[in-house]
Amino acid sequence: MDVKQIFKNNHSWIAKQLQSDENYFEKLAEGQSPEFLYVGCSDSRVSAEELMGLQPGQVFVHRNIANMVPNTDLNSMSVINYAVVHLKVNHIVVCGHYGCGGVLAAMQQSDLGILNPWLRNIRDVYRIHRKELNSITNEGERYKRLVELNVQEQCINIIKTAEVQKANSERNLKVYGWIFDIHTGTLIDLKIDFDEILKDIKAIYKIVT
Repeated sequence: MDVKQIFKNNHSWIAKQLQSDENYFEKLAEGQSPEFLYVGCSDSRVSAEELMGLQPGQVFVHRNIANMVPNTDLNSMSVINYAVVHLKVNHIVVCGHYGCGGVLAAMQQSDLGILNPWLRNIRDVYRIHRKELNSITNEGERYKRLVELNVQEQCINIIKTAEVQKANSERNLKVYGWIFDIHTGTLIDLKIDFDEILKDIKAIYKIVT
Protein backbone atom coordinates (compact mmCIF):
# COMPACT_ATOMS: atom_id res chain seq x y z
CA MET A 1 0.00 0.00 0.00
CA ASP A 2 1.43 3.38 -1.02
CA VAL A 3 0.10 6.94 -1.16
CA LYS A 4 -0.89 6.66 -4.84
CA GLN A 5 -3.07 3.68 -4.01
CA ILE A 6 -4.94 5.74 -1.43
CA PHE A 7 -6.03 8.22 -4.13
CA LYS A 8 -7.06 5.35 -6.42
CA ASN A 9 -9.11 3.96 -3.56
CA ASN A 10 -10.72 7.37 -3.11
CA HIS A 11 -11.81 7.50 -6.75
CA SER A 12 -13.27 4.00 -6.47
CA TRP A 13 -15.11 4.96 -3.30
CA ILE A 14 -16.60 8.06 -4.98
CA ALA A 15 -17.84 5.96 -7.89
CA LYS A 16 -19.35 3.39 -5.50
CA GLN A 17 -21.18 6.04 -3.49
CA LEU A 18 -22.56 7.76 -6.59
CA GLN A 19 -23.69 4.46 -8.01
CA SER A 20 -25.88 3.82 -4.97
CA ASP A 21 -27.00 7.46 -4.61
CA GLU A 22 -26.23 10.09 -7.24
CA ASN A 23 -26.95 12.84 -4.68
CA TYR A 24 -24.78 11.31 -1.97
CA PHE A 25 -22.21 14.11 -1.74
CA GLU A 26 -24.79 16.86 -2.08
CA LYS A 27 -26.58 15.43 0.96
CA LEU A 28 -23.28 15.04 2.81
CA ALA A 29 -22.44 18.70 2.19
CA GLU A 30 -25.72 19.87 3.71
CA GLY A 31 -24.36 19.39 7.23
CA GLN A 32 -24.31 16.93 10.08
CA SER A 33 -26.77 16.12 12.85
CA PRO A 34 -25.35 13.01 14.57
CA GLU A 35 -27.15 11.36 17.46
CA PHE A 36 -23.93 9.88 18.84
CA LEU A 37 -20.58 11.09 20.11
CA TYR A 38 -18.11 8.21 19.99
CA VAL A 39 -14.94 8.37 22.08
CA GLY A 40 -12.62 5.57 21.04
CA CYS A 41 -9.04 4.43 20.76
CA SER A 42 -6.71 5.54 17.97
CA ASP A 43 -5.85 1.88 17.25
CA SER A 44 -5.87 1.45 13.47
CA ARG A 45 -7.85 -1.80 13.75
CA VAL A 46 -10.88 -0.11 15.31
CA SER A 47 -13.11 1.94 12.99
CA ALA A 48 -16.04 3.65 14.73
CA GLU A 49 -18.53 3.86 11.85
CA GLU A 50 -17.86 0.33 10.63
CA LEU A 51 -18.19 -1.45 13.96
CA MET A 52 -21.38 0.51 14.73
CA GLY A 53 -22.83 -0.02 11.26
CA LEU A 54 -23.36 3.72 10.77
CA GLN A 55 -22.80 6.07 7.85
CA PRO A 56 -20.84 9.35 7.62
CA GLY A 57 -22.82 12.08 9.36
CA GLN A 58 -24.42 9.75 11.92
CA VAL A 59 -21.66 9.72 14.55
CA PHE A 60 -19.24 12.42 15.76
CA VAL A 61 -15.90 10.77 16.49
CA HIS A 62 -13.06 11.53 18.89
CA ARG A 63 -10.12 9.14 19.16
CA ASN A 64 -6.92 9.07 21.16
CA ILE A 65 -4.60 6.55 22.80
CA ALA A 66 -6.69 4.27 25.06
CA ASN A 67 -9.96 6.24 24.66
CA MET A 68 -9.14 8.65 27.46
CA VAL A 69 -11.21 11.62 28.65
CA PRO A 70 -9.03 13.47 31.17
CA ASN A 71 -10.89 16.51 32.48
CA THR A 72 -7.71 18.57 32.00
CA ASP A 73 -7.40 17.65 28.31
CA LEU A 74 -8.59 20.65 26.27
CA ASN A 75 -8.99 18.50 23.17
CA SER A 76 -11.41 16.05 24.79
CA MET A 77 -13.31 18.78 26.62
CA SER A 78 -13.70 20.82 23.42
CA VAL A 79 -15.07 17.80 21.55
CA ILE A 80 -17.60 17.12 24.30
CA ASN A 81 -18.66 20.77 24.39
CA TYR A 82 -19.12 20.97 20.62
CA ALA A 83 -20.93 17.63 20.37
CA VAL A 84 -23.30 18.27 23.28
CA VAL A 85 -23.93 22.02 23.06
CA HIS A 86 -23.80 22.63 19.30
CA LEU A 87 -24.51 19.28 17.59
CA LYS A 88 -27.00 18.29 20.31
CA VAL A 89 -26.02 14.63 20.44
CA ASN A 90 -28.19 12.53 22.74
CA HIS A 91 -25.84 9.60 23.28
CA ILE A 92 -22.16 9.55 24.26
CA VAL A 93 -20.26 6.28 23.92
CA VAL A 94 -16.85 5.50 25.35
CA CYS A 95 -15.62 2.42 23.50
CA GLY A 96 -12.48 0.60 24.55
CA HIS A 97 -11.16 -2.61 23.06
CA TYR A 98 -9.49 -5.75 24.27
CA GLY A 99 -5.85 -5.84 23.22
CA CYS A 100 -5.41 -2.08 23.79
CA GLY A 101 -1.73 -1.21 23.58
CA GLY A 102 -2.14 1.92 25.68
CA VAL A 103 -3.65 0.00 28.59
CA LEU A 104 -0.96 -2.68 28.30
CA ALA A 105 1.77 -0.04 28.32
CA ALA A 106 0.28 1.49 31.46
CA MET A 107 0.56 -1.89 33.20
CA GLN A 108 4.32 -1.98 32.59
CA GLN A 109 6.78 -0.37 34.99
CA SER A 110 8.85 1.44 32.38
CA ASP A 111 9.69 4.99 31.35
CA LEU A 112 7.85 5.78 28.12
CA GLY A 113 8.89 9.40 27.80
CA ILE A 114 6.24 11.79 26.50
CA LEU A 115 3.62 9.07 26.94
CA ASN A 116 4.13 9.00 30.72
CA PRO A 117 1.66 11.79 31.65
CA TRP A 118 -1.00 10.35 29.34
CA LEU A 119 -0.63 6.80 30.60
CA ARG A 120 -0.62 8.06 34.18
CA ASN A 121 -4.37 8.50 33.79
CA ILE A 122 -4.72 4.76 33.18
CA ARG A 123 -2.43 4.00 36.11
CA ASP A 124 -4.75 6.13 38.22
CA VAL A 125 -7.59 3.83 37.14
CA TYR A 126 -5.50 0.87 38.32
CA ARG A 127 -4.84 2.62 41.65
CA ILE A 128 -8.55 3.27 42.20
CA HIS A 129 -9.42 -0.38 41.47
CA ARG A 130 -6.19 -1.93 42.76
CA LYS A 131 -7.88 -4.30 45.21
CA GLU A 132 -10.09 -5.87 42.52
CA LEU A 133 -7.36 -5.99 39.89
CA ASN A 134 -4.71 -7.47 42.19
CA SER A 135 -7.15 -10.23 43.14
CA ILE A 136 -7.20 -11.44 39.51
CA THR A 137 -4.33 -13.93 39.27
CA ASN A 138 -4.52 -14.49 35.52
CA GLU A 139 -2.57 -11.65 33.91
CA GLY A 140 -4.60 -11.75 30.68
CA GLU A 141 -7.87 -11.51 32.56
CA ARG A 142 -6.49 -8.68 34.71
CA TYR A 143 -5.52 -6.84 31.50
CA LYS A 144 -9.03 -7.26 30.08
CA ARG A 145 -10.59 -6.07 33.31
CA LEU A 146 -8.41 -2.93 33.34
CA VAL A 147 -9.59 -2.20 29.78
CA GLU A 148 -13.18 -2.38 31.07
CA LEU A 149 -12.52 -0.31 34.19
CA ASN A 150 -10.74 2.32 32.12
CA VAL A 151 -13.88 2.71 29.99
CA GLN A 152 -15.96 3.00 33.16
CA GLU A 153 -13.74 5.75 34.62
CA GLN A 154 -13.76 7.72 31.35
CA CYS A 155 -17.56 7.57 31.38
CA ILE A 156 -17.47 9.00 34.90
CA ASN A 157 -15.14 11.79 33.71
CA ILE A 158 -17.68 12.67 31.03
CA ILE A 159 -20.55 12.64 33.52
CA LYS A 160 -18.63 15.15 35.65
CA THR A 161 -18.80 17.82 32.93
CA ALA A 162 -21.29 20.69 33.09
CA GLU A 163 -22.40 20.23 29.47
CA VAL A 164 -23.37 16.60 30.01
CA GLN A 165 -25.13 17.25 33.32
CA LYS A 166 -27.14 20.05 31.73
CA ALA A 167 -28.03 18.00 28.64
CA ASN A 168 -29.09 15.10 30.83
CA SER A 169 -31.41 17.43 32.75
CA GLU A 170 -32.81 19.09 29.62
CA ARG A 171 -33.07 16.24 27.13
CA ASN A 172 -32.07 13.04 28.96
CA LEU A 173 -28.66 12.63 27.30
CA LYS A 174 -27.02 9.33 28.31
CA VAL A 175 -23.45 8.02 28.52
CA TYR A 176 -22.56 4.42 27.64
CA GLY A 177 -19.49 2.25 28.12
CA TRP A 178 -18.74 -0.36 25.48
CA ILE A 179 -15.94 -2.78 24.64
CA PHE A 180 -15.03 -3.91 21.12
CA ASP A 181 -13.79 -7.49 21.23
CA ILE A 182 -11.14 -7.36 18.55
CA HIS A 183 -10.97 -11.18 18.43
CA THR A 184 -14.63 -11.66 17.45
CA GLY A 185 -15.80 -8.23 16.21
CA THR A 186 -18.45 -8.12 18.93
CA LEU A 187 -19.56 -4.93 20.68
CA ILE A 188 -20.06 -5.53 24.41
CA ASP A 189 -22.24 -3.23 26.51
CA LEU A 190 -20.71 -2.84 29.98
CA LYS A 191 -24.16 -1.73 31.18
CA ILE A 192 -22.82 1.25 33.07
CA ASP A 193 -25.64 2.69 35.17
CA PHE A 194 -25.56 6.34 34.11
CA ASP A 195 -28.33 7.46 36.46
CA GLU A 196 -26.81 5.73 39.49
CA ILE A 197 -23.35 7.17 38.80
CA LEU A 198 -24.77 10.65 38.30
CA LYS A 199 -26.67 10.39 41.57
CA ASP A 200 -23.59 9.08 43.37
CA ILE A 201 -21.24 11.84 42.21
CA LYS A 202 -23.66 14.75 42.58
CA ALA A 203 -22.54 15.46 46.14
CA ILE A 204 -19.08 16.43 44.84
CA TYR A 205 -19.31 17.01 41.10
CA LYS A 206 -22.79 18.47 40.64
CA ILE A 207 -22.41 21.63 38.57
CA VAL A 208 -25.87 22.18 37.09
CA THR A 209 -28.81 22.78 39.42
